[in-house]
Formats: sequence, C-alpha cells, structure tokens
Amino acid sequence: MSKKKNISQFRNIGIMAHIDAGKTTVTERILYYTGKSYKIGEVHDGEAVMDWMQDEQDRGITITSAVTTCEWKNSVIQIIDTPGHVDFTVEVERALRVLDGAIGVFCAVGGVEPQSETVWRQADRYSVPRMAFINKMDRTGADFFAVVKSIKEKLKANPVILQIPMGSEDNFAGIIDLVNMKQIIWDDETKGAEYSEDEIDEGFQEIALEYREMLLEAISEVNDDIMEKYLSEEDISTGEINKALRTATIAREIVPVLCGSALKNKGIQPLLDAIELFLPSPSDVPPIQGVHPETNEKLEFLPNKNGHLAALIFKVSMIEGRKLSFVRIYSGRIETGSDVFNPLLNKKEKLSRILKMHANKRERLKEAGAGDIIGIVGLKNSGTGDTLCSQDNPVFLEKMEYEDPVISIAIEPKTHADQEKLDDVLEKFIIEDPTLKVRKDEETGQTILSGMGELHLEIIISRMLKEFKTNVNVGNPQVVYREVLTSKTKGEAVFEREISRKMHFAKVNITLEPLNRGDGITFESKAGNDQIPEQYIPVIEKGILESLEGGFLKGYPFVDLAIVLKGGSSDDRSSELAFSVCASMACKDALEKASISLLEPIMEIEVFVPDNYMGDAISDLNARGGKVESITPKSGIQIVKAVAPLARMFGYSTALRSVSQGRGTFSMHFSRFDMV
Repeated sequence: MSKKKNISQFRNIGIMAHIDAGKTTVTERILYYTGKSYKIGEVHDGEAVMDWMQDEQDRGITITSAVTTCEWKNSVIQIIDTPGHVDFTVEVERALRVLDGAIGVFCAVGGVEPQSETVWRQADRYSVPRMAFINKMDRTGADFFAVVKSIKEKLKANPVILQIPMGSEDNFAGIIDLVNMKQIIWDDETKGAEYSEDEIDEGFQEIALEYREMLLEAISEVNDDIMEKYLSEEDISTGEINKALRTATIAREIVPVLCGSALKNKGIQPLLDAIELFLPSPSDVPPIQGVHPETNEKLEFLPNKNGHLAALIFKVSMIEGRKLSFVRIYSGRIETGSDVFNPLLNKKEKLSRILKMHANKRERLKEAGAGDIIGIVGLKNSGTGDTLCSQDNPVFLEKMEYEDPVISIAIEPKTHADQEKLDDVLEKFIIEDPTLKVRKDEETGQTILSGMGELHLEIIISRMLKEFKTNVNVGNPQVVYREVLTSKTKGEAVFEREISRKMHFAKVNITLEPLNRGDGITFESKAGNDQIPEQYIPVIEKGILESLEGGFLKGYPFVDLAIVLKGGSSDDRSSELAFSVCASMACKDALEKASISLLEPIMEIEVFVPDNYMGDAISDLNARGGKVESITPKSGIQIVKAVAPLARMFGYSTALRSVSQGRGTFSMHFSRFDMV
C-alpha cells in the first residue's frame, strides 16, 4: 500500500449482482480508468482480468471471487468481484463478511433479478452500506426508472437518484449529475477515458430540475440540517449534499443510484467518485466484535494499525499446489516472517509471504495493517472462517455459516494413476470450498461429491480435468435427502463388555421427538448426577448425534428432532468409551421403533420466457411436479415463479431451451426441505 494513505482513505468494496448484469465488465473498466490495467479486458473474449480461471473464461461467468487493489484520486479501493450464479452464493457470503461497502449492479433491462435479491439479503445480514449502479443503459428495452422502482419494491430499499440518463437504448448519450447539475458525455475515441462536463442541454433541463428537487427532498427526510434549509428555501451547497449523502449511505438509510453502460465505457468515473464520496472507510463502520476464547468476554477492535491483531481468513485457494489464504485485517499489523496465533487450533502459524492481490497476479509486501485485504502464504493448518490474532490477546471473530449441499454425484477414477491423484485433488477442493462435501460409499466403493447445484459440481469435475489432469467417470446427479421422525420414540441400551482386559459399563435411556421444520436438532439432559455423572453427558450427546448423522432409512442425516436424555446408570466400571457406544446403541434402538420419513429439497424457480412459448414452458413445469405461484408480464416476456422438487429438475435447462427455441432462461435456488 502507498505509505501516505491513511485508513480513512481505504474503501473495501464488493461488486455484486445477478449473473449477466455486467459486474465483471464494471470491474474491468474500473481497473482500466484507475491505471491498473493497460487495456480493457472483455468477458465475452475470455480476457477479463478478474475472470482468470480457465472455466470462467470458457463460460463467460465469474465462479470465484477475485480480489484487486487500485487507487483513485485520494483513495485506495480494494475490490472483490463476486459471482452472480446461485450455485456460488458462498463466494458472495465470504466476501460480504469482510467488506465495508458494496455496489449492487443491475441490468437496465432485467432489473432486480432473483440472484440480485439473494445477494442483497446477504448484504442486509452483514449490515453492508450499498450503492446501486444501473448498467447496460444502451441495451434495447433499458428502463432506468422501472429498475429504480423495482429496487424500492422488491428489495425494500430507499433508492435516491443521483444521476439520470440522457436517453436510453441506442440514444443513450451520457448522464446528468443531479448533485452538481452538470451533464457528462464520454469520448468514444479515447474509450471513455476522456469526458466533458457541461451545462445541461435545454431538452433535459426540466427533468433535471424535477429530479434535483426529489433528491433534495429525499436527503431532507434523513438529515435535519438539510431539512431546515430545504423548508426555508435556502441554498444548499454541493459539499453539504455530499456530506449528508455520505452519512445516510453509511447509516444504510438510503441507497444512492447511478447509471451508465460499462461496455460502452460510460459512467465509470462518476461511479469511482461516488465510491470515494459515499461508501465507508474501515473507520466509518462499527468496530469488529469477537469473544475471548477462554472467558467468552465480548471484545471489540478499532481499525488501528497499532492495536491488537484481529484478522479473518475469508477464503482459501490452492493455486499451483500452494495454499493461499485471503485475509482481512481489522486491527493491528503483520510482517513477513512473523508468527500469528490461531485460537481455534491453539497453534502458532508462520507468515512466509504477504501479498497484495490483483486477481491471480500478486505483489510481495513486507507488512500489512488494519484495513488491508491481502493474500498470505505459509498458513499450513488454518482454514476458511478462522481468526488470526496474537497469543497474548486471543479472540474469536464470528465464524461464517454455510448451507448444506442439496445434490450429489458419484465419481470413480478412470485409471490407477488417476486413483492416486484423486484423494489429493479432492482434499485441495475441500480446503477451498466449505460447501463441497466428499464421502466414500462403503457399498459401491465410489466417491460421492455433494454440492450446491448442477453447475457447482460440473465446475469441480471440469477443474479436476483441466487444472489437475485427473480423469473420472461421473454418475448421474442424485438428490441429497434428509430423514425425519414423524412420531415420538424411546430407546434404551446397556453396554457391558471387556475391552483390553478391562470391564466397561454404561446404561442410557433416551427419547427422540420430532420438531417443526427448520428447528434443527436439540439436546437436553434430564438425568440426575446420581444416575450419570456430568462428565459423561457431552460424550452421550456426541454419540447420539453421530448416529443420527448416518441416518436409518437410506443413510441420509436426520434433521429437526429433540433428544432428551431421560436417565441411565453408571458404576466404577463406567468410561467415556462405554457411554459413547451405549448412547449410539440407545439411539439405534429408538430409531428401530420409530416412524421415519424422507424429506426432499424443494427449489424456487424463476423462468423468463417469451409470451408465445409460455404455455409449453408451464406444461413442462407441471409435468415435473412444479407448482406455479405467480406469472408476471414484462415487456414481451413472462416471468413465471414456481416451486418444484429438485429430483424432477435435472436437465431442465435443456428442456427449457427446447420448448422456447433457445430464448428462455431460468434461475433456481434451494427453498426448503419437504416430505417426499
């Protein structure tokens, strides 16, 4: 980092959107105009700097979040470009966890699409201040004001328009800046690097004054000083407007709205200005909070380079066989060659290299401090979600939660050489991706991969072949079910056995009872200390949970049930081993008497289909057991919202292309588990 920069000049931001809204193109233009890239990389040519992975270039989509750093005027902007496809939401989740601000990119034609809603809700969960950039103003069907309306209605946000477009579609010429009351037009010959700020043309003056008035009204609603001046019709300076906008954006009371066309090189420089003016620095957001590992005392860390170290690993990548950990430093500083402490593992780790990231290129640093987002090489044992701190001042920062996988495939290596490589390759994938699960099927000997969707698993298989030269045979996708109790059941067991010439004894008595959907698994002990000593209770709980993980009907894990330890007995022969085995036996006894059903994943589907193909598209959904919940017309297309069992949705993309002559698109994400 530039030594002159103060922490108040840092902007740690994410760019998030639905697939195909153009967020990678926006990032590419930011890199070009800040001088980070010497040429503009295009997604459709497979040359985008941020889409550096082979599969990203082949498919024209972002799969893994990339980190880069650039400078604009007085600010250092650290950007994470996140994926838009629903199968990679975990990448967005990890990025939002460590960001101070975000830009939601919306397509001027598509508006607020399903994945835009998903990532917006994720940003709500992490209280991230946001701006909106309405992109693709040059496309046929572009409607700036309709998108602003849908941001308000669908996202329940408070959009405040700072710019309006000068025309749209083929007539999109530039923008009108309502804060400075200027029109901005870009020069095509310099690829938008040069632009002019002029007085507003007569044809746009009336609409500019109307929306300027709405802007002042919106700010006065969230700022008392502006309200006083507005009501007494005093002049309000640009500086006062910008200050009020900044305060309200950081407080998440408003979402400033800007527009442009990244592909046509229009609108990016004012977006960079707005990042600097309105999005928070690390010192503008509340201090990061954590707990002391031993005392559970709540701790908070101000963004101070001289404070105690508090940093979070938000992502791990295996690049060229080396483990690269992406880290956000909230407080304190680190140096190359120094030690850090991982309180979860209770281990020290050595930092062999600190790297400033630029997509997949990197530059070595001697040190990094509060506010930095960096790459670290040398962390052998630490993983995603782990905290790094100093041993003298340990802290746990909040861990990230991930959804369980909903789809599986069976794989087996093609040759003996592939067999030797497979376990090693899968281990690397698991380190990188917390949503990928791997297990061995004892009956068939096959390896089962479970993930978030068909594309997720497809990318994993593709990377095995392209990056790691490992060939596998792939079975058909299988749905990941859950098992659930439908009635209360009791179980008991006695364990009395000689192991290694020593007698072991335990008796356990339990009840299992179904809970409401989504309540999870709870454990409660009602056994007296005279029946079962307290030190054995955690062992019993672990033994039962491990049994439930293995399922009963089909080997799928149980969900939503209450475990109550009713009683049991112990004597001087009792041991942890005895109670662990006995708890598992009591659980099996209860399940043998129980009424058990399967739950299957139900998906929410949104289908975009031209009017004249809608009948066929709905018939196909009905044939798959889908239930149509709503149909909304929108400029020549119909948006069909439905729910359907995942088991019936395999191959749907091919079927939809077939019934709509390639013109239909859809998005699908997990909704809930329901009875088969």
